[in-house]
Amino acid sequence: MCLVGLHPPQDSRTGRAACAWRLAAAVPGVGFLAIVLSPPLNHDAAAVLGFAERWLAGEGLYTDLIDVNPPLIFILNALPAALAAHAPIGAVAALQLCLLALCAFSVLLAWCLVPRDAGAPPIGTACLIAALPVLTLGAGYEFAQREHIMVVAALPYLLLAAQRAEGRATTGPALAIGVAVLAALGFALKPHFLAIPALVEALVLAWRGPRRALRDPVPWTMAGVWLVYLAAIALFFPAYTARVLPMIRAYYIDLSGFSWWQILLTERLGTAILVLLPLGALAFLPGARHRFGALPQVLALAALGAALSAVVQLKGWDYHAVPARLITGLLAVVMAACWLDRALPAAQARRAAAPLALAATLSLAVFQITGAAAPWRELRWPASDGGLLAATLEWAAEGQRVLVLSPYIDPVAQALAYAEARSTLPTMTIWPLQGVYAGTCARQGARYREAAEMPPAETLVWHRVVREFAAAPPAALLVAVNPLIANCGRGFDLLEYYARHPAFAATMRRYRAGPVVAGHRLYTRIE
Repeated sequence: MCLVGLHPPQDSRTGRAACAWRLAAAVPGVGFLAIVLSPPLNHDAAAVLGFAERWLAGEGLYTDLIDVNPPLIFILNALPAALAAHAPIGAVAALQLCLLALCAFSVLLAWCLVPRDAGAPPIGTACLIAALPVLTLGAGYEFAQREHIMVVAALPYLLLAAQRAEGRATTGPALAIGVAVLAALGFALKPHFLAIPALVEALVLAWRGPRRALRDPVPWTMAGVWLVYLAAIALFFPAYTARVLPMIRAYYIDLSGFSWWQILLTERLGTAILVLLPLGALAFLPGARHRFGALPQVLALAALGAALSAVVQLKGWDYHAVPARLITGLLAVVMAACWLDRALPAAQARRAAAPLALAATLSLAVFQITGAAAPWRELRWPASDGGLLAATLEWAAEGQRVLVLSPYIDPVAQALAYAEARSTLPTMTIWPLQGVYAGTCARQGARYREAAEMPPAETLVWHRVVREFAAAPPAALLVAVNPLIANCGRGFDLLEYYARHPAFAATMRRYRAGPVVAGHRLYTRIE
């Protein structure tokens, strides 16, 4: 048999045909695999990986390295960073290897939760088994984003939640606890993700009733993981709550300027919601519980929670819509399979299962490709701004330190990753400067604040940058031509801003101006 869990064919000819269909159903997954292994790595994933490498190299997380992300994503990225440091493999390849291992582990866990008994619906079984690998790879360029990792970690939990709601004890306690721990770690990557288990557990509670639901170890296991994580943040990363959270509240949350209704109208999320709403309504129609079971309702609420997570972040970035799109795609597959299993005679459903599995994976692939998972970015990379910047950094500072003064993670983070260069900026971008100067200007007649007037966030990126630049001049500087900071009578010039300090100005005399690539001026050190 080509895939576990499918019903055996009646004869060898039928078996060979079914095997061919199942192999064909794997083709979209292979296509997405080629996309996610091709450069460029996602910009945020590259930036987080770079911070993890610097953390392992001795810089303190939230003391030397300041970022809005809670520590879990850096802890997880420490594994590929350590692998790259101690094995003949680059950091980007190490990250991809670790994530593919996570995808495979998640799929295997999920397959363990797909019904295999003789009474299992053949089309639903075949479509789920074929769709799950495609789903873990279907994020395309957003592969390795925190949203993508969360969905991969949550897939087995969503299947288990449907079984728990229906009261089907088909898994042992060890598997259930393992699934719960994996999901809890995925949801802990961002606090916004907790909307998903909140809605799903509310559904399980409604199906089973309080007495049985509260005896279930799964939600308590997840809650225990989250409490341990919160305690670990307070114990091992106190600077996150003392220093970073105030900066987030003051300068980061409102940086994009979007309102909640504008987020709903973004192309990626708005399209997912338009698909989700009718499917979710069908899943909750009177009688749907008995016709389709709990899984469509679980997936509908999970997709709704994912959409809410995207809205409350108030950024409107494409990758925020990835969970809603992926889970909505799986919901569509499950709803169609449920309907066909009921509409077709049993023998015909068994014969149609393998071809319909191919249709399911193709449908998922088309849905994701239209949601920005198409490989155009990968095909254009060598000649793109990011590819040219990566090649420039490889020439100027491969494997060395670079001071990056830029508001852009994309394409700077990927270029640094492929050049194996390391940023010296204490933040991933100059976002504290953007936040401090957003909508306000210095005292009348001055473009920049003096050191004595700077708030703590500005002081951080002022003193740290100047001190480290003068003490250990990096191999190169990369300075954004447009820093995306409000114009107060004249533009904000990043080099002019820092050159007000005599130590910075003196050190800059050791650098030669180079070309402008991808909106950034390169300066190389004169040896």
